[in-house]
Amino acid sequence: MNGNRLSFWFSLGACGLAVLFAFTGARAQSTPPQASASNAAAPKLAEQEFKNIQALKGIPSDQLIPAMQFIAASLGVECEYCHVARAFDKDDKKPKVTARKMIAMMMAINKENFEGHRVVTCYSCHRGSAAPVGIPIITDEEPKPAAAEGKQPGEEKPVLPAADQLLDKYLSSVGGAAALQKITTRVEKGSLTMFGDRHVPVEVFAKAPDKRYSVMHLPGGDSVTAYNGKVGWQSINSQPPRVRMSTPAENAAASIDADIYFPAHLKSLYEKFQVQPGEKISGRDTYLVIGEREGQPPIKLYLDTESGLLLRLVRYAESPLGRLPTQVDYADYRDANGVKIPFRWTLARPGNRFTIQVDDVQQNVPVDDAKFVPPPPPAPPPQTAPAKP
Repeated sequence: MNGNRLSFWFSLGACGLAVLFAFTGARAQSTPPQASASNAAAPKLAEQEFKNIQALKGIPSDQLIPAMQFIAASLGVECEYCHVARAFDKDDKKPKVTARKMIAMMMAINKENFEGHRVVTCYSCHRGSAAPVGIPIITDEEPKPAAAEGKQPGEEKPVLPAADQLLDKYLSSVGGAAALQKITTRVEKGSLTMFGDRHVPVEVFAKAPDKRYSVMHLPGGDSVTAYNGKVGWQSINSQPPRVRMSTPAENAAASIDADIYFPAHLKSLYEKFQVQPGEKISGRDTYLVIGEREGQPPIKLYLDTESGLLLRLVRYAESPLGRLPTQVDYADYRDANGVKIPFRWTLARPGNRFTIQVDDVQQNVPVDDAKFVPPPPPAPPPQTAPAKP
C-alpha cells in the first residue's frame, strides 16, 4: 500500500485503499458512465463487477469492499495477507483459499444454529488475530464479578434519566435549536495527526443542512472525502486522479457527520431510544443513549452527565459478514457564534485512528457549491485491437 495508504486512511478501513485500487485490475467490464436509469436501479452483483468471486456471490458489488474491511479488522491483517498485490483475482495465496472455506463455515453455522441470523462472525474466533483464538486469556488483574441486571453486588440498579430529557439537555448544551439554525456554513482549518506522529494540514467545509467536504493536504496530492446530501466519494489528486464513490453504508455514516443540525435532528432520526449507564471518557462520567431504527444498525451516544455534551459517538456500518464499528470522541468544546462545537475529534476504527485539531473556525461564510459536485468517473481504459492471426 505504501504512500497510497495515506490517501483514504481516514475514510476507509485498513484494507480499503488496496481493495479500491487493486480491484481496478481485477474488475470485469465496468458499467459505462452513460448507463441507463434501469441499470442504476439494479446494481450489479459482486461476481458481475469483479473477477473470480466465489464465497461472496450474490451480494451487491458495493458490499464487497465493506466485507473485505470486516475480514481485515477481524484478523488484524491487511489485504496482501490473502491477496496478490495488484492482482486480487489470483488464487496464489493459501490464506485466500482458506478464507473462502471459513466464510462458508461461518454461514453454515449461522444457518444451522441461529435460524440464519448473523450471530457468529469472523471476529467471534479471531479477535484481531490471524489465527483463531481458542485458549482463554489470563489477565494481569483479578476478574470482577459480573454485574447482575446492570448492578454491581450490593448496589441498587441506578435510576437513569429519560432519553428525551438527555437529548433535550444535549441540544440545550450546544446552544439550542434556534442558535443552530442560524448557522448556514462552517469552515474549519487545522491539522490531522495519524500513525502517532504524522501531521498534515486539513480543511473541513460544511454547508447546511447536510453537505460536507474534507481535504487532507498530503505531499503527494490532496485527499478528499465528501458528501453532498445524496452521495459521497473519496478521491486523491494523483496522476491519474483516483476516485471512488461511497457505498450506501458509507453514505449513511457521512450523513451523520455532515448534519450541521444533528443535535436538533436526533429525535427524528431514530424510532426509539434506551438509556444505560455510560463509561468514563477522559475522566468524565457519561450516560449512554442508544438510538434504534428498524432495519438499521444502532447508534450509541455518550453524553456528559454534567454538561450534557456529546463526548463519544459509536456508529456501525453493515457488511455481508458483520458490522464495522466507528468511534468518534469529541473534546475541546468552544463557543462559535453562539453554538458550542468540538475543536478536537478523534475517529477510530479497528486498526487505525486519527485526530483532528481545529485551529480556526469561520461560520456563515461563502462556501462554493462546486465543492459538493462529485468528480467525473475515470475514463475507461483504451480498447486494444485483437492481434491479427
